[in-house]
Amino acid sequence: MLERLKKSLLEAPVFKRGEYNYFIHPITDGVPEVRPELIREVTGHIVRIADLDADKIVTVEAMGIPIGTGLSNICDIPMVIVRKRKYGLPGEIEVSQVTGYSKSQLFLNGIYKGDRVIVVDDVISTGGTLLAVLKSLKIAGAIVKDIVVVIRRGDGVNRLRAEGYEVKTMVDVEVDETHVTSVTESANGLNNRSMTCAACK
Repeated sequence: MLERLKKSLLEAPVFKRGEYNYFIHPITDGVPEVRPELIREVTGHIVRIADLDADKIVTVEAMGIPIGTGLSNICDIPMVIVRKRKYGLPGEIEVSQVTGYSKSQLFLNGIYKGDRVIVVDDVISTGGTLLAVLKSLKIAGAIVKDIVVVIRRGDGVNRLRAEGYEVKTMVDVEVDETHVTSVTESANGLNNRSMTCAACK
């Protein structure tokens, strides 16, 4: 399972962003191109592992959008995008996010008290973005049915677990200064097969 995703991650280029080893991939950056078969593989896997008894899909600008859109089309569930700019709509919720390499504000609209939501996103590293989103959903009075993230690196999942949230991830990656060294299907997925970079053997 997830063979396209795993293979494409092993081929992803890596560059330094300060002290952070940042990999560039279609799911996390939209570069070089977002291929439909990759989105189908990812969203199909979310359907298999997620609790989709939800009123809305919540995702984060920008790279959560292709995943959320694909899932919305498959499941016929409306999608809400947490944006990085203020719109000033009634009930808009603003929260701060801190990631491994940036700080910014996020703005939530279109979520109301009692809404059952599934949160989907592209990658979790420090967990800063997801914590900000979950904080805004709590303020709105939403019920979080599930949280699914495609790619896990770092200890962000543990950080969210310490805050009382369970996060399902699809693959775990390890990255060094030059490339993605390994990709393993997450234990909370349907199995736990891995691929390792040929150059690292």
